[in-house]
Amino acid sequence: MKWLRDLWAAFERTVSPRHFYELSGRWLPWLAWPAAVLLAVGLVWGLAFAPPDYQQGNSYRIIFIHVPSASLAMGGYLLLAVCAVISLVWRVKTAEMVAKAAAPVGALFCFFALVTGSLWGKPTWGTYWVWDARLTSMLLLLFLYMGVIALHNAYEDAAQGSKASAILALVGVVNLPIIKYSVQWWNTLHQGSTFRITERPTMPPEMYLPLLVMLLGLYLLFGALVIQRSRHEILRRERRSQWVRNIILASGPAAGRA
Repeated sequence: MKWLRDLWAAFERTVSPRHFYELSGRWLPWLAWPAAVLLAVGLVWGLAFAPPDYQQGNSYRIIFIHVPSASLAMGGYLLLAVCAVISLVWRVKTAEMVAKAAAPVGALFCFFALVTGSLWGKPTWGTYWVWDARLTSMLLLLFLYMGVIALHNAYEDAAQGSKASAILALVGVVNLPIIKYSVQWWNTLHQGSTFRITERPTMPPEMYLPLLVMLLGLYLLFGALVIQRSRHEILRRERRSQWVRNIILASGPAAGRA
């Protein structure tokens, strides 16, 4: 059908590296500046003005970094899996580049989640680490991120590296429901989810509102970082294209020497 072919052609143009590069440049300020504002507000609100917890005291305040970091670690890996499907099934090069750009960012948030969780665990459980189901599956997620990053860089041919890392991303996505439901499936020390869509938060508003602000701010920061890294990866992979050469020439002699 002609309209279906036209729709597919429009989709291919939209996800082409050149179009994504141009479009993402317009998105970047709308992600970066709100992220900076929300993170500043969320940190000051959560660390300075939110009341102490009646059981954990002030040590609970680390959740304003820990919970969003853990959420982003899982969300970032889900993005890798989505990009893997798009790149393997529809051969979209831009998906490969976004996945390569997103993997280190997701790994960084996963590392933050593990470190802040350990710091929280010391006053709460009396130890920095236990081989709890939630903690162990989160550590496995970090290893999966590291494997994806290693495969991206293990091949001279970028396409082969992207294919290998995409397969690992799809295999590893089974770990995400294990992380999410581990506290329900096994007897663990880790507490349950802070928020549930179908239930009212157990925290008072003066605690969960700054947490929501931090969550939104870090998601916007994640988006800005992934887009910025994706744009660099596009320029690197498409450096022989005429449109990239035009960008370099337009940037001046210094960019041309770089």
